[in-house]
Amino acid sequence: MSKADQAYDILKHRIMDGAYGPGHRLVIDQLAREHGISSVPWRESLRRLEAEGWVDIVPNVGALVKTFDTDAFERSMRLLARLEGLATALSAAHLDADDIAEARRVNKAAADALASFDTMRFGKLNREFHELLCSRCGDDRLVDLVHHEWTRMDVIRRSAFFYAPGRALASISEHDAILDLIEGGADPEMIETAARRHEVNNLNAIKEYDRERNEAR
Repeated sequence: MSKADQAYDILKHRIMDGAYGPGHRLVIDQLAREHGISSVPWRESLRRLEAEGWVDIVPNVGALVKTFDTDAFERSMRLLARLEGLATALSAAHLDADDIAEARRVNKAAADALASFDTMRFGKLNREFHELLCSRCGDDRLVDLVHHEWTRMDVIRRSAFFYAPGRALASISEHDAILDLIEGGADPEMIETAARRHEVNNLNAIKEYDRERNEAR
């Protein structure tokens, strides 16, 4: 692994786990001292992270961990809806009885987490459910893209308050409906539409809640 790859992995991991939160300034000299990697690999890694949308490089300021807004959330959600819809449809024919049973177990655990007001656990299980349904699509690139957008969504949710009361419970029922389609051998286009609509429903619920909060203010 090159020094630039090492620097990239360090920064990406710390952004993902929240150690470097939105707006955090990434100082090359400080990073070089902390990790014993010269400044050139850090610059290369920051340009790569900027191209991927994780970092903003601001003239006369430097590199800042990106702060996501409502528009960024909507763009990510719409892209995730399309990617995940396709991946789920491609996976459907390759998900066996054990896969379906595991997906139903995860969905039930997510419902239990909601009942216990454990939103952190619900979020983790919700992502696990969706990634399981995409995992048999036979396209590693597509799986990577889905994973990338889910990771971006996790960071966005840490940088702002995106939550619509009641939507999480409705999503559990929609998960079951998607599983019923897969288990029943529904047409792939129908499965893709259902999976895509599920994510769009999440987006619309959050946008409506955000609008109502702004009007209340």
